[in-house]
Amino acid sequence: MTTFVDRVELHVAAGNGGHGCASVHREKFKPLGGPDGGNGGRGGDVILVVDQSVTTLLEYHHTPHRRATNGKPGEGGNRSGADGSDLVLPVPDGTVVLDRQGNVLADLVGQGTTFVAGRGGRGGLGNAALASARRKAPGFALLGEPGETRDIVLELKTVADVALVGYPSAGKSSLISVLSAAKPKIADYPFTTLVPNLGVVTAGATVYTIADVPGLIPGASQGKGLGLEFLRHVERCEVLVHVLDCATLESERDPVTDLDAIEAELAQYGGLDGRPRVVVLNKVDIPDGQDLADIIRPDLEARGYPVFEVSAVSRKGLKELSFALAGIVEEARAARPKEEATRIVIRPQAVDDAGFTVTQEGDGFFRVRGEKPERWVRQTDFSNDEAVGYLADRLNRLGVEEELMKAGAREGDGVAIGPEENAVVFDWEPSVAAGAEMLGRRGEDHRMDTIRPAAQRRRDRDAERDEALRAYEGFDPFEEQ
Repeated sequence: MTTFVDRVELHVAAGNGGHGCASVHREKFKPLGGPDGGNGGRGGDVILVVDQSVTTLLEYHHTPHRRATNGKPGEGGNRSGADGSDLVLPVPDGTVVLDRQGNVLADLVGQGTTFVAGRGGRGGLGNAALASARRKAPGFALLGEPGETRDIVLELKTVADVALVGYPSAGKSSLISVLSAAKPKIADYPFTTLVPNLGVVTAGATVYTIADVPGLIPGASQGKGLGLEFLRHVERCEVLVHVLDCATLESERDPVTDLDAIEAELAQYGGLDGRPRVVVLNKVDIPDGQDLADIIRPDLEARGYPVFEVSAVSRKGLKELSFALAGIVEEARAARPKEEATRIVIRPQAVDDAGFTVTQEGDGFFRVRGEKPERWVRQTDFSNDEAVGYLADRLNRLGVEEELMKAGAREGDGVAIGPEENAVVFDWEPSVAAGAEMLGRRGEDHRMDTIRPAAQRRRDRDAERDEALRAYEGFDPFEEQ
């Protein structure tokens, strides 16, 4: 059974926002107590978080569909719905997040680094939040927005300081097992190592990590063998160590040819030209291996490679190799640019930026795109005339009607708000009248303007009393009749 997975496709869905509530307070002797509908809750986010205790993407290989919880709808009595819970997904250190087209969305390196893979939808406003001096008792509420859905690809690139590369059975696994406490599988047949192995090495005051990458063969950069699948794991390494087999039993191979073949594959893969190289002549405990090492060492040193003769069995040369790698790693760490504190960059919206665009896509057809218009459309209940009138008012205040006129739109032309695959299309009429406007101004509720019977009776009694008082004040008993 597969126990190591370093590339998966993940389908994430954030939570939907809860709908707002349209409610009017009802209480004895208060038939029209005003709107009291609460807001809907926010949908939960899907968040990727680096957790160094996680070393593989196996969990997401088996369950690739992940969904956060939805926000709860609002209720009467000014009770807002509960927010949805965020879904936190732990990923290994060194995980790269890509979209399906291969574009990098995030490079997650370092414990606790986060990336929001899917944002939850906003909750809709209840009618209590929509009330105003003009719109005293709205008979509608806003709908919650749907959560973001996305298909992403997770790729794991091992975070290590040193990478051991070489042909299968060159002794890389044996070398990492004696340099560190790692316990990789070791056997006398090719491709024993099927997954990268990590080990921690201590050399004096320096501690560094070393990775054993599955064996490379000619054509690895094009997918032959296991190379293409695991070459990504050497991208982050500071030092590349060529492990050459000085006791190979294959007559057509020799260490120098192996080195040239691996370098050719690394060059074709790309991005590794500036990394320092170290050559390790392995298995010199065998007499023929020591003889071959003596022959090829001058040639390798003439090429500028630091060369070390080692034996994983007799432990020959391991201490010198370990301290030499520690020195190179320290130099690489010192050469890194110092990390600066993240600066907060504020980008205010331009004064003349309306936040939307109007484009003509054909004779008599226009499309409106923008964050605000599209969000308002998603939040509108089109079965409610008052809600449609409220949307029309918002679009008018934003300047959509004015831009449509400037673009040449005429009454009856088709207008779409939103992307082509999910748009609301309607026939445009300047200053659209929809239901609520037939009763007066958009969004108003004239129930609140109606005088209740008891108040009307009081007003009538007061009027009669005032009239009688005025008549009495004008009466003079001494005036001749």
